[in-house]
Amino acid sequence: MKTITWLSPQDAPEWFPPLEQALDDPSGLLAAGGDLSPERLIAAYARGIFPWYSPGQPVLWWSPDPRTVLLPTEFHWSRSLEKSIRNKGFQVNINEDFEAVIDACAAPRPHSPGTWITPEMRAAYVRLHRLGFAHSVEVRREGRLAGGLYGVRLGGMFFGESMFSAERDGSKIALSHLVRMCPHNRIAVIDCQLPSRHLLGLGARPIPRTEFKALLSRLISLEPAGLA
Repeated sequence: MKTITWLSPQDAPEWFPPLEQALDDPSGLLAAGGDLSPERLIAAYARGIFPWYSPGQPVLWWSPDPRTVLLPTEFHWSRSLEKSIRNKGFQVNINEDFEAVIDACAAPRPHSPGTWITPEMRAAYVRLHRLGFAHSVEVRREGRLAGGLYGVRLGGMFFGESMFSAERDGSKIALSHLVRMCPHNRIAVIDCQLPSRHLLGLGARPIPRTEFKALLSRLISLEPAGLA
């Protein structure tokens, strides 16, 4: 019988249990506890693990099977999206206002008033951004933030964390811009973590955890890298 592993902040930041120990119920839960130090977060992503928990809970670490990924060559370019990009006057920037993007992602939404982006999580990813590992894509129209996304880059992998839309197609335009940047930046895979109808409609698909681990071993670099 599988049991959850508890981490201590005093444990070496690179130590996590094998992914195969992740629970079946709840699916993908691997460990709890520890902290959100940059060293532990980078070690987690490099192993195919990410934190996700609600206020009042300990840090929970996940490695779902299957894993949802988006290959840039499989992104669905719909006619409506291309029309929005051409005609609606959106401007896209990279890393100009990371904190505004993460705050917008954390804001309450009509069908999901709560958020998993706790103050502790926000501070952790702002630290990763300042260290050169976390990046944001900002979509603006008439100077206002209309959408965006943020995530962590390690070598040829971009681990998407969250995205938002303040206007129609805002998050789609942010993701499409990231997709366009991938070949130049040698990013082969965008990790979407868990499936959603929105992401599946844009071309994301599930793959077995074993396949995801193989991609990590081939694509990961632990050095900070930008987006250009």
